[in-house]
Amino acid sequence: MVTKQQIIQWIQAIALVLEQNKDYLTELDAAIGDADHGINMNRGFQKVVSQLPSVADKDISNILKTVSMTLISSVGGASGPLYGTLFLRTSTAVAGKSELSNVDMVALLQAAVDGVVQRGKANLGDKTMLDALSPASEAFKQAVDGGASTLEALQQAVVAAEEGMKNTIPLVAKKGRASYLGDRSANHQDPGATSTYLILKSLLETVSG
Repeated sequence: MVTKQQIIQWIQAIALVLEQNKDYLTELDAAIGDADHGINMNRGFQKVVSQLPSVADKDISNILKTVSMTLISSVGGASGPLYGTLFLRTSTAVAGKSELSNVDMVALLQAAVDGVVQRGKANLGDKTMLDALSPASEAFKQAVDGGASTLEALQQAVVAAEEGMKNTIPLVAKKGRASYLGDRSANHQDPGATSTYLILKSLLETVSG
């Protein structure tokens, strides 16, 4: 089970890890994008954290929806709409819930993938956040299907996300600003896949306490 309190702690942990990695993410983005991914994500989640007290008494769905709306309104570039859609879809997947079972978590992660695919029109291997998110969702589901606990399944998901993130290094980008570079986008780690990995790792760390 993942509790509502853990979801709130997770969002606070995301804000912290993005602040700590703001320069690193921006550096990754400077190589193949607009050099603003870390700055934008940090700004968005600082804003999100300031909104959390207003939804502390709401269910998980409402909390995630608030994250979504805040990111859409405060994050520039492609990240705002993509992460905003991701959190919006997850909020719909867990409507009315105050704690999440493994089945709910499978639905939440699948909804995150579906939201990013629908909004970004990306495929696996296009060198985007999907390259970390999709394998993580798949690994979580497989672990749960095999009888794993939430914590064990999240550990598998984070391993898969990290592998997916590293696998973006040799890829040539097919989407976003990076795609304009063609072959020059190879040999750089995708910033979106990196922030996705950090967000999932924060969830694992929150749930493992």
